[in-house]
Amino acid sequence: MTASSGDIRSAEDHSNSRSEELAAGLTSTRELIEQLAKDFGRQDVPELLPVTKFHPAADIALLAELGIKDVAENREQEARGKAEELPDVHFHMIGQVQTKKANHVARWAHSVHSVDTEKLANALNRGVDNAGRESLPVFIQVSYDGDTARGGVALDGVEELAKIIEDLPNLELRGLMVVPPLDTVAKEVFSAVRELADSLGEQLKRPMKLSAGMSADLKEAIAAGTDIVRVGTGIMGARPLG
Repeated sequence: MTASSGDIRSAEDHSNSRSEELAAGLTSTRELIEQLAKDFGRQDVPELLPVTKFHPAADIALLAELGIKDVAENREQEARGKAEELPDVHFHMIGQVQTKKANHVARWAHSVHSVDTEKLANALNRGVDNAGRESLPVFIQVSYDGDTARGGVALDGVEELAKIIEDLPNLELRGLMVVPPLDTVAKEVFSAVRELADSLGEQLKRPMKLSAGMSADLKEAIAAGTDIVRVGTGIMGARPLG
């Protein structure tokens, strides 16, 4: 059945409208990040990584037309499908990764922000080898309160995991990632992990980045010196129903 000209125009109108929404979200988010960086006397502006989980590949294609080449996803199967559909976009994994899915993640992820165990690090290292790619940038996810059930390695385990990753030939440690637990003060969490990242960087003789801060705690993360902020709703709007 052939689509009518009316259906085609309707689809085009929807695409144009959605593109305008995304452009507005990007502009306002960037302006906010730049203003906060200025307010806190920073000489740099944190990198913006749009979080596109639950949103269709069509939205990400529109973001690409707006100049966005890097996005973040939380769920492996969903991200894999989008990566296959949009090979020119870099997809970053920020959600927990099951060891059994590490081989898949190593094939599509431009980086993984949620490495929290030796077992996962080894699985990703093997996955990179199987995929025939050169290396995979990774971040260690930190569990500030030590409750690793929600993902992350406890503060006192970060250095040991960093050493393990450093010895794996196919992984490249880029820094630390943290999400503040609900019952904590975000500013304190971000400051502590920023300090830990800097200390680790001194040991490794190269800068370690901090991936921290989402829509609700953007101000606190930028004040603490995050290098990467992960924003979803502020750019994408509410997640689609269904």
